[in-house]
Amino acid sequence: MNRLLAVVNVLGKMIMVFGLTMVIPLGFALLIEDGAGWVFEESILMTLSSGMVLWFVTRQYKRELQTRDGFLLVVLVWSVLPAFAMLPFLFYLPELSLSKAYFEAVSGLTATGGTVLTDLDHLPLSINLWRGEIVWLGGMGLIVLAVAILPLLGVGGRQIFKAETPGPMKESKLTPRIAETAKGLWLIYACLTLACVIAYRLAGMDWFDAVMHAFTTLGLGGFSSHDASFGYWDSPLIESVAMIFMLIAGINFASHFLVWRAKKLMLYRFDPEAGWFLLVVIVSCVGFALYLWFIGIYTDPLTALRYASFNVISVATTTGYSSTDYSLWPIFIPFCMLFLSAFCTSSGSTGGGIKMMRARILYQQVYRELITMMHPNAVIPAKLGKTVISSRIVFAVLVFIFIYFVSIVTMTLVLTLSGLDEITALSAAVACINNLGPGLGGIGPASTYALLTDFQTWVCSFAMLLGRLEFFTLLVVFIPAFWRK
Repeated sequence: MNRLLAVVNVLGKMIMVFGLTMVIPLGFALLIEDGAGWVFEESILMTLSSGMVLWFVTRQYKRELQTRDGFLLVVLVWSVLPAFAMLPFLFYLPELSLSKAYFEAVSGLTATGGTVLTDLDHLPLSINLWRGEIVWLGGMGLIVLAVAILPLLGVGGRQIFKAETPGPMKESKLTPRIAETAKGLWLIYACLTLACVIAYRLAGMDWFDAVMHAFTTLGLGGFSSHDASFGYWDSPLIESVAMIFMLIAGINFASHFLVWRAKKLMLYRFDPEAGWFLLVVIVSCVGFALYLWFIGIYTDPLTALRYASFNVISVATTTGYSSTDYSLWPIFIPFCMLFLSAFCTSSGSTGGGIKMMRARILYQQVYRELITMMHPNAVIPAKLGKTVISSRIVFAVLVFIFIYFVSIVTMTLVLTLSGLDEITALSAAVACINNLGPGLGGIGPASTYALLTDFQTWVCSFAMLLGRLEFFTLLVVFIPAFWRK
């Protein structure tokens, strides 16, 4: 019990910090007088009060967190903070059910980008700004942000950082102190976001849309302030800016950090995922464009390349923007795009899915097994670049892949049992677990998740959390051994 109370003490502080992030949309609402200022005033009051109460009643249990505490805190943060992030939606849209408001908040914080809201063009700008901000905060990970400031609150952060951060960043520190690492990652993230804002503005967006979409582009979240998403502008230049920054955000931010620190672009060559990520995406864009042109969907090859490239990059990086209703294309392409969302992005990026590193390790393991069948005594180590991958990591990847597919099958069966058609159920499971956002069928790029029942919405919210925390972090707290001393 004392361990749980110590975690709740830190959670209370993080809730208070999260409440302060609402000051930005509040100030914007008051500045432009869009009528939503009171929404954020009440939300900030409730959030700060709740965090303060949790901190005050558990203040005597303050102590350094252990590894298991870090896992528990991560799960609590990602499941509790959406309950406060949804308050502006609930207050301004009283017709919105609790399940759908929570879904919207989870979708933002997990950088998924699926929405239950319609008529986005007429929402107050401050509400749309808040939607973009939570994607931006969740993209790199609220835990990483908290690790950078927790020392100021008297709590160390290495255990929390390891529990939340995916991929190779778990295995090594980029700087001697974890707080410096977190701050460095956020510095890169913020600088790239600023560059994206400026690029969008120069390409033709107004300042608000440039900021809002920069938030959701670097966060690979896909929320837009327009129902038509990027089809609203129908601008090849704006789409090109989005594609460039989506590709940047799909690369491991640890690599961005190391390149920035060393001031050497050549270091990207040593990233075991970046080259494969870019190769797979580019080949897919060209291949799908040629297919769409060949079958006559687009009569101009450049037009086919434009629409194929934007939508393929958006889905493959699990962003979720759209410039056209690609669900109307031959079903082969949308299904292939869903498949790409499962593995394209790099570990340590703001994308979701299995990640390219795990996909490469899985491919090498399949290759090793085939060779071993022909040459039983052959010794073929799995490698990433020049680094030999230990059997422990290979086994962990195999378990991860197993849980990934079991989760998709389970979620699909549950959604189908609840009344969804097969295409919508399958694509919803894949899109939510991959943190992609739009799926196919009833939740395609021209639709929203509003058609789901409350039960189906809760299932999808859980799937988004499961995918964002990469399964193990969330599932481990349900094991009885986790709670034993």
